[in-house]
Amino acid sequence: MTPVLVFDIETIPDVDGIRRLEDLPASLTDAEVAEHAFAARREKTGSDFLPHHLQRVAAISCVFRDGQGFRVRSLGTPEDGEAALIQSFYRTIEKYTPQLVSWNGGGFDLPVLHYRALVHGIRASRYWDLGEDDRDFKWNNYISRYHSRHTDLMDVLAMYQARANAPLDALAKLCGFPGKLGMDGGQVWSAFQQGRIEEIRNYCETDVVNTYLLYCRFQLMRGGFTEREYEDEITHVKNALAIEPAPHWAEYLAAFGA
Repeated sequence: MTPVLVFDIETIPDVDGIRRLEDLPASLTDAEVAEHAFAARREKTGSDFLPHHLQRVAAISCVFRDGQGFRVRSLGTPEDGEAALIQSFYRTIEKYTPQLVSWNGGGFDLPVLHYRALVHGIRASRYWDLGEDDRDFKWNNYISRYHSRHTDLMDVLAMYQARANAPLDALAKLCGFPGKLGMDGGQVWSAFQQGRIEEIRNYCETDVVNTYLLYCRFQLMRGGFTEREYEDEITHVKNALAIEPAPHWAEYLAAFGA
């Protein structure tokens, strides 16, 4: 079977980049620099949400499903820098050429990863291949919006219409899955400042499992799974999570009714 790699990132303000672009006083704390950027963004758009190029990756979590089983992990360690996390993500693509799956990955996660990889000078030749190295990639690659090596579930289900987009948490719960646990994206910066990196990584991991479960439901809908195969896969995920030692999986399975 083609390996499936479901991914999600959590981000924080790129305070070093904001300092450089805004020529801010060195005496300002990271929190003050971020608030300066938030205030400018609120004035311009009415929202705190910073543009993609001013986001810094704090965590990348993945579900990896292949013939060997189901695994969910956050890349690297809580101590790793951003460049190491991003390099690990692209190295996985280089090694396995997986089917990528995301929820809003085309609208957020991948553009952020592109910008940050550019900043750090990270090579990702397999990911960026448009057929120069592998002729199959001319007709099906990770970059072209309507190709299938990357399936952005939110984008596909909304028929590529932004006004029809739905939130992951809501769709997961509507389909009987646990949805978000512990925090949401708006709390990541506060948690990061408090040193709660492990919590951020745990939260990101539950999001990729929600996305994988929705991908299984999508495969059932489009005929990629039979009813029996779908039920077997959901059971397989539950069984795999049941032997994970981290306590957030016990909470997740409890919310799943498992």
